[in-house]
Amino acid sequence: MERRSFIKKSAAAASVLGVGIQGVNAFNSPESNGLVGGHNFNLKYAPHLGMFKNHAGNDPIDQLNFMADQGFTAFEDNRMMKRDIATQTKMGETLAKHNMSMGVFVVDKGGNMNNTLAAGKKEYVDIFLDGCKKAVEVAKRVNAKWMTVVPGGYQRRLPIGVQDGHVIEALRRGAEIFEPHGLTMVLEPLSDSPDLYLQRSDQTYMICKAVNSPACKILFDIYHLQKTEGHIIRNIDLTWDEIAYIQIGDNPGRKEPTTGEINYKNVFKHIHAKGFNGILGMEHGNSLKGKEGEQAVITAYKKVDSFL
Repeated sequence: MERRSFIKKSAAAASVLGVGIQGVNAFNSPESNGLVGGHNFNLKYAPHLGMFKNHAGNDPIDQLNFMADQGFTAFEDNRMMKRDIATQTKMGETLAKHNMSMGVFVVDKGGNMNNTLAAGKKEYVDIFLDGCKKAVEVAKRVNAKWMTVVPGGYQRRLPIGVQDGHVIEALRRGAEIFEPHGLTMVLEPLSDSPDLYLQRSDQTYMICKAVNSPACKILFDIYHLQKTEGHIIRNIDLTWDEIAYIQIGDNPGRKEPTTGEINYKNVFKHIHAKGFNGILGMEHGNSLKGKEGEQAVITAYKKVDSFL
């Protein structure tokens, strides 16, 4: 039986018997934690594991159930490739049970930023392609469509045009692996370090155009690109035909919307008006600790989602 249905039926039975729901199964009820479940969001916001662990506990399946009870219709997990097959399978089954969409997970490139595609070295490209092949199998278990790819570090001894050529060639080979399966790698420009090769939306747009495959698109991370270039709505419009996935985080601090300078209500209204039906990954921390912080995240998303 669906968890939320069980709670509702238990409440009804408790009413007939003259006892409160706390006497039936309160530990599983979002309402018992001061939350109201089942919000109907306009967009597919995707939490990650750990975001609601104070309410749901440490078990991944319990956390997914809690997300579904709160009305979230998507989920992302950067570390999915590092989880064991049994866990991946069970998480995939849970997502399917709740009709939740699986968001991105990161393609493993050997865990080293020095394994950069910009260098053009065969051993680095081979590691990347091996990660792509393994990602296909993981995607099948969790019904994923998108995988994050970060090309790696910038090569100061190579001209930027040569680096572009190396990255484009490697991504074309990766696209050949993903395309037959209907999968898409999404390239994420980052603001974490000046030593990273990929940092801007226009640069990522150019690379996607050069790869020229439905299996290679942009992951538009609003937090990173606000730091790097700003003009979020304008740059979304300029690169729109190559954007397949969006991630969220307010700046400064990389916490939930309403904690920083980005007007997320306007941004989400704009994205919704453009007809976006993809996933918006909640790739940020909680501004407050404990259950209070988790409630604040849910409240913030309800607030910025109320743009209609």
